[in-house]
Amino acid sequence: MIKRIFKWTFLLILLVGFVWFEIAYWSSTNDCDRKISPTNPIKAIVYCDYGLDNLKLAEIEKPTPTDEQVLVRVRAASINPYDWHFLEGTPKLMRGMIGGLRKPKDIRLGADYAGVVEAIGKNVTNFKPGDEVFGGRQGALGEYVCVKADRAIAHKPAELTFEQAASINIAGLTALQGLRDKGKVQPGQKVLINGASGGVGTFAVQLGKIMGADVTGVCSTRNVDLVKSLGADHVIDYTKEDFTKSPERYDVMLDNVGNHSLSECKGVLTPAGKYVLIGGGGAGDQGFLGGLGKALWAMVFSKFVNQQMGMMMADANQKDLTILADMMQSGKLKPVIDRTYKLEQVPDAIRYVEQGHAKGKVVITVD
Repeated sequence: MIKRIFKWTFLLILLVGFVWFEIAYWSSTNDCDRKISPTNPIKAIVYCDYGLDNLKLAEIEKPTPTDEQVLVRVRAASINPYDWHFLEGTPKLMRGMIGGLRKPKDIRLGADYAGVVEAIGKNVTNFKPGDEVFGGRQGALGEYVCVKADRAIAHKPAELTFEQAASINIAGLTALQGLRDKGKVQPGQKVLINGASGGVGTFAVQLGKIMGADVTGVCSTRNVDLVKSLGADHVIDYTKEDFTKSPERYDVMLDNVGNHSLSECKGVLTPAGKYVLIGGGGAGDQGFLGGLGKALWAMVFSKFVNQQMGMMMADANQKDLTILADMMQSGKLKPVIDRTYKLEQVPDAIRYVEQGHAKGKVVITVD
């Protein structure tokens, strides 16, 4: 009798799950098919279906700020692997999390911006029209975005260009929070940055030094001089040396690449070391779970070893953006920009970032 109950319960769960999936799949859509001509048109990068080939520059309705929002005229934005994951809808599990199993629910792309406040809601007191700002908001790859005034928006340091400020949000916050909050880096500790020449890595090398750590960066031959110039105490050229086979041990490892097994990474840590995995995997590491599979395994693996091992994603908030802005204003921290593209060249910019060889950030200028 009990077996029969379990059997029918299991079958019922499967049936409910199947029905939910079918409903969610076929009901996931967007406004692209409505073909409504905008009354106040602006240019923005949109994708009506998943995939880079579906990315295009289009005219959409100009957003209107709510009482708590700021309307920003975007002057520059930047590209992140984060954008590529949204564009491709990978890992596949993420589609269910963002509400677009069949088609993307939100057709605008981009997360990092810098620009000028054009208008504010009636409850906004900390910004005014004309303020130069930067931060993070979905849909940043366009001429305008609306941002809640208490969220991921901060005043841009006067010394920074819009292009430099637009490079900060995801990469800078990830590096700061990965080292400070997850790695809990202390002065004198040894920190290893795997992928030291990328967007997060270039910020992480500098922030590690600001925190008083002894920093080792891992990169390719062509980027050794760059990583040294950012202040790294030691640089490992991965084309000549495998850091997992070195006798050196580190208190914190920030892994921007994920190209070594967890057991190999554990081997380079001190007995109380911390391993911090960044992001959701590269273009060749996708499928249903993608890079999340390694993150989940790290959570399990951590239960059986002395070291702390896990993944982190940036929490976009005003306080930390202001901390990064202050560091840049004082000259302690500087963004590294590899290439600059125009808004209509976003597909080319994403293709370049997808290759995984960008030095620092790739920035989009918005005329």
